[in-house]
Amino acid sequence: MKLFQLFVYILLISALVSCAENADDAENQDPKGEEVEKEIEVVKDNSNEMDEHTLSNYNEAKTTHLHLDIAVSFDEKKISGTAIHTIENLKGVEEIVFDTKALIISDVTIDGGQATTFEMGEYDELLGTPLKVAITPETKTVEIAYETTDKTEALDWLQPGQTAGKEKPFMYTQGQSIFTRSWIPVQGTPAIRITYSARVKVPTDLMAVMSASNPVQKNETGIYEFDMPQPIPCYLLALAVGDLAFAPIDNRTGVYTEPSMLEDCAYELADMGNMVTAAEKLYGKYLWDRYDVIVLPPSFPFGGMENPRLTFATPTIIAGDRSLVALIAHELAHSWSGNLVTNSTWNDFWLNEGFTVYFERRIMESLYGKDYTDMLALLGYQDLMRTIDEEEPAMQSLKLNLINKHPDDGMTDVAYEKGYFFLRLLEQTAGRDNFDAFLKTYFEEHKFQTITTEEFVDYLNKNLIKPHNLSVNVDEWVYGEGVPDNCPKVVSTRFNAVEASIEQFYKSGSVESIDASEWTTHEWLHFIRHLKEGTTPEQMAMLDDKFHLTQSGNSEIAAIWFEKSINFGYDAIDKELEAFLMKVGRRKFLMPLYTALAETPEGKEKALAIYKKARSNYHYVSFNSIDKVLGYQP
Repeated sequence: MKLFQLFVYILLISALVSCAENADDAENQDPKGEEVEKEIEVVKDNSNEMDEHTLSNYNEAKTTHLHLDIAVSFDEKKISGTAIHTIENLKGVEEIVFDTKALIISDVTIDGGQATTFEMGEYDELLGTPLKVAITPETKTVEIAYETTDKTEALDWLQPGQTAGKEKPFMYTQGQSIFTRSWIPVQGTPAIRITYSARVKVPTDLMAVMSASNPVQKNETGIYEFDMPQPIPCYLLALAVGDLAFAPIDNRTGVYTEPSMLEDCAYELADMGNMVTAAEKLYGKYLWDRYDVIVLPPSFPFGGMENPRLTFATPTIIAGDRSLVALIAHELAHSWSGNLVTNSTWNDFWLNEGFTVYFERRIMESLYGKDYTDMLALLGYQDLMRTIDEEEPAMQSLKLNLINKHPDDGMTDVAYEKGYFFLRLLEQTAGRDNFDAFLKTYFEEHKFQTITTEEFVDYLNKNLIKPHNLSVNVDEWVYGEGVPDNCPKVVSTRFNAVEASIEQFYKSGSVESIDASEWTTHEWLHFIRHLKEGTTPEQMAMLDDKFHLTQSGNSEIAAIWFEKSINFGYDAIDKELEAFLMKVGRRKFLMPLYTALAETPEGKEKALAIYKKARSNYHYVSFNSIDKVLGYQP
C-alpha cells in the first residue's frame, strides 16, 4: 500500500469516522456551479469500509456530478477535452484527489476558470497516478483538461477490418473494474455514486452512444448530448462510437449495432421487453427509463457489461436460435443488483454478481420454465467446481481480500456461482415467497446506494434469518473456502438423458446411439464437458463427422469443443481454431483455449504463432491476461 493511501486509512480508523454518503444533503449543480433540479431521491450510503483500489480522498471531498465535453479522434486514437466535477467538500479539506492512469493532464481550474495549483503524485503500477488539486472549503467545481494516450487501458480502437461492415472504424470503452480512470480523471471507486452529462464530438459519419439517454439515429454535426440523472458508480460510465443503427424491440427496449447485423440482432433479442416485465414482477419497478443493448464488434472482452440503460454485449450471443439470451437476462438483472445496489468495494464483488445470477435465473425460469433454468444452474455448478479446483483457498470465499491485487482477479465463478448457490440455499430455507419479499424490500431500501458484505449480512440476519427463525451457516458461505456441504443440489432430467447418451457412446463405440435432434445449446455443453479422459482422436472424429461440431456457429459450443479437442489431441480443428481465436475477443473463451494449448511445448508454439497475429484484435482486458498465460512480452 502506498504511503498516501496508508495515511488516509490510518486517519480514518483513528477518527472512527464513517464514509457515509447522503446525496440528499449535497448541492446538486451543473458544471457552471448553478443549482439544478434533482431528478430522483438518493438515499444514504452507510458504508464505512475504505476502498483500497483508489488513490482518491473520496471520504474527504467527493464528486457528485460530472460533465464531459470531449472529442473522439480516430486519426490520433485519443479522447481529449474537459471533465468538470461538481464536488462536495465533506471535511473542509484544501485538496481533492482524483484517480488517473496514462492520462495527460494539461490544466486544472476551479469554479468556472479560477486558477489553482495541481500536481501528479507518485505512480502506482496497479492504481495509476493521483491528481492532487488545491481547493477551498467553498470550491464548487473542478475542471480538468486532459487527453488519453496509447497506454489507456479502457479504450479499444478498431480498424474498419475488425468490424462487421469493414468500412468504418469503431471505438468502445470498458470501465469495470478500475479502468475508467484511464479515459476520464475520476474518483475511481464504487463507494460513491455520481450523476453525469456529456457533450461528445465524433466524425460525422459515425454515431456516439453512452450509458445514458441516447440518440436513435446519426445527426449531421457529429455532436451528441447525453444525460444520466440517476447516480451511478464511475465504472459504469461508458461510451461507444461507430457506424451504428438502432431497432426498437418495444416501447422501452431496443438494440444498437452495425447496420449489417441489425436484423439478426433484433431477431435474437426479441424477448428483451418480456424480460424487463418479468423482472419487474419479481423485484420491483425498473428505475432506469430505457433498457437497450449494443452488440459490439468481436473484440469486446466480456459476454456483457451492464452499463445502465445500454448493456454492452458480445456478438458471440448471436447464435441464430435465441439460445444464448440468458446473458441478456443477466445484464438486465444488474439493473437491480449492481447498478441499483452496488458493492462498496471490489472485495464485495459477489454482492453484484451472485445476486445477478440468481435474479437472471429467476427471469429465465419465468419465461422458459424450470427445466431450462436447472440446466443453466448445473452448468454454473460445473463452472464453479472447476474454479474452486484452480483458485487458491484465499480466493474461494465470497468476501475477498484483494489488497495489492487487481480487482479483476476476484471476478471468478466464486462470486457468480457460489454467490448464486448461497442465495438459492436461502430461498430453499426460507421458502420462495419469503425470500422474494426479502429481496424486493432489500432492493427498495438500498436503491442508489452502495453496500458492504458485512452490512448485507447484518441486514440478512435482521430481516430474514431472525424473523423466520432460520438456521443457515452464513459465515461458512461468506467467509469460508470451498463450497459448503449444504450447497443446493440441482437435478436435470434432460442432462440425465445426455449422460446416458455419453455412456452408450463409449459402451457401443458408435455415434448412432446418440439422438441429439432436440438438444439445446445447454445439452450440447453438458455432453462435450463430460467426454471422458482418454477419449481418442478417432472418437472425436466420429462425433465431428456426424454432428459437425468443429464448424459450429454457436460460440459456446465451439469454444468447449475446441478445448476438449486440444486436450484429446484432435488436430482436425486447427484451421477453425485459429479462425476462432483470430475473430473472437471474449476472455471467457480465449483464456481456456490458450491455457489448454500452453500445456504442451507443441501447443504453446502453436498458441504463440496465432497470438502474435491475433493480439491486436483483443481488448487490453483480454490480452493482459493471455500475456501472462503464454509468457508473452510485446
